[in-house]
Amino acid sequence: MLAFRRLFPQLQCALEIPDNMEFRTRILPNVRKGSVTVSTESDVKKFLNSIELEAIGRPLSKVARVLEVSVSGDKASARIELGIPAKSALDSIRAQIESELCVHTGAASADVELSTRITSHSVQSNLQPIPGIKNIIAIASGKGGVGKSTVASNIALALAAEGASVGVLDADIYGPSQPQMLGLTGERPSSEDGETMAPLIGHGLQVMSIGFLVDPDQPMIWRGPMVTSALNQLINQTQWKDLDYLIVDMPPGTGDIQLTLSQQVPVSGAVIVTTPQNIATLDARKGLAMFQKVKIPVLGVIENMSTHICSSCGHEEAIFGSGGAEQMVADFDIPLLGQLPLDVRIREQTDGGTPTVISDPDSAVADIYRKMAIRIAAAQSSQRADYSSKFGTIVVEGAS
Repeated sequence: MLAFRRLFPQLQCALEIPDNMEFRTRILPNVRKGSVTVSTESDVKKFLNSIELEAIGRPLSKVARVLEVSVSGDKASARIELGIPAKSALDSIRAQIESELCVHTGAASADVELSTRITSHSVQSNLQPIPGIKNIIAIASGKGGVGKSTVASNIALALAAEGASVGVLDADIYGPSQPQMLGLTGERPSSEDGETMAPLIGHGLQVMSIGFLVDPDQPMIWRGPMVTSALNQLINQTQWKDLDYLIVDMPPGTGDIQLTLSQQVPVSGAVIVTTPQNIATLDARKGLAMFQKVKIPVLGVIENMSTHICSSCGHEEAIFGSGGAEQMVADFDIPLLGQLPLDVRIREQTDGGTPTVISDPDSAVADIYRKMAIRIAAAQSSQRADYSSKFGTIVVEGAS
């Protein structure tokens, strides 16, 4: 190995990365052919932008900016600014880039400095961003009972764990659940000026919900105009402070709230939550189509309750069937962000006001949530595409 290092000093970094499939299948054959040469700065930048980041699943150019590169003697260096929160993946991202940079430039070593700056992304063309909020992401489902609110709270906490400033808006006017899930039951927001409200803080998240303003047992018997007015007030009269992401926990369906969100709220992306069985994916497909039709990009699909894990023996079984989400993403050419098990601990933790990401951060489920959060941010940072041609006309019942 020592003789090999002396013969190929430019491989020093790469050889430190075990079982790197990209290195073994794409880079090493080129090295054997003698194709590695010292590159110009522009060539190095172009190369860096083309790297498919294994921890993210997207090219570097889609999720980051190359600020500076240099190759001096036997050392290469680069400063790169990530546009997504990915604290848990920084070491692996840095190692991969340094490895490939060594090989591409012929340098014996490489030093990559990573920083993070989350920026605002494009929204519907007729709307402007809301002050204090860089990006609004809707978590939606076609029907109730698929665990959408549990997913929303854990995704928000996962984004925060990855280094972002995050808020949660509970837009399920008829059945608000985020106060319970984030340990804020019975709390009330304060108002210094009588016109705006300060969000409550739950596990580091800025949170607002209609559930903070009404009695928990009070039924919300509101007609459409009252619902849309309430949503606008919750969004625009809350004093959101420097949020990178506002996660909106949507009510199920494709009614007034969804239309208001698409027409009046600057949303930069939506995530669809479904379960595997056909009856759930049929409704989820309608929700997906609605968002795409109104020019809100769907960032991907999350399949909840993919399998059931027995709390006694650990046996895993697909009790709701399988393949529903896979068929959706294949039909509409969008990412499958992740699959979550039906695990009693997820329910217990959320019911207790401490969702999985914070109550059991080292668990396999928390790791799934963190990876999904990174994928959501990465999908949003990538170029928007127009999928409206895939769908028919949306019919608004009762519209004049």
